[in-house]
Amino acid sequence: MKLRTELTKIWAFAARSLLVNRRNVFAVFEMFFWPGVAIFSVGLLTRFLKLDPETVTFVLIGAVAMNTIQIAQLDLSYSLLYDVWSKSLKHGFIAPINLGHVLVGAGLVGLVRGALVFVVMGLLSMWLFGMDLSRPGAGGLAFFLLGLFLNAAIIGVLVLALVLRFGHRAEVAAWAFSYLLLLLCGLYYPVSVLPPGIRELAELIPLTYFLDHFRHFYGFPLITPHALGYGFALTGLYLGVSYALLLYTLRSARRRGTLLKLSE
Repeated sequence: MKLRTELTKIWAFAARSLLVNRRNVFAVFEMFFWPGVAIFSVGLLTRFLKLDPETVTFVLIGAVAMNTIQIAQLDLSYSLLYDVWSKSLKHGFIAPINLGHVLVGAGLVGLVRGALVFVVMGLLSMWLFGMDLSRPGAGGLAFFLLGLFLNAAIIGVLVLALVLRFGHRAEVAAWAFSYLLLLLCGLYYPVSVLPPGIRELAELIPLTYFLDHFRHFYGFPLITPHALGYGFALTGLYLGVSYALLLYTLRSARRRGTLLKLSE
């Protein structure tokens, strides 16, 4: 009975995200339009530059990863922003729920949307630009997708912490965080071309290692021999730290009355 109650609470937040996405034409728009634009623009740029097939694949992998993470983290980031915009933040926390219900429920919807974006962009890359997504095999694809979704979760949790701390002013973080992360992790270029100092910073980002591991199936040398292990180790560390930060921010918001200020 207790398990059923917990699953019902999780489903409540998943259902809310589904309803918002279904009724919001812009949610569908951002899910297919911008990823499509990204693949077309990046792919056509590689043709204009007359890049070899391996380099084209290198760049397209970055475009697919960027848009998959961006879409996957939005439902998690918006799970509290919806309440801030509707000035009902306090009502959610009056209910007998905890942050785990919010994160898992909204995160599951983000996972589904991110997976759809990955499939659509992958098919477009294969059809239009000859990218061979089958080369890493089912295992390689699964580990890569898992890495993308876990990195999206880190971004989403950090955005939620900023929402509880700064309210409406944190809205821009839902987009800025992912773009900053992706610029540093070697999205369209190897991290070896980054300036000293920034290169070391890139090595602290788990997505760097997931991209590195996935690209080695296409003939690119690994930056580190155990890229997948480093990626998952850093991801686990950052997930724990970001969740602890979110819990601390929630307690602080209750003490300072932020939940009441952001509600009616």
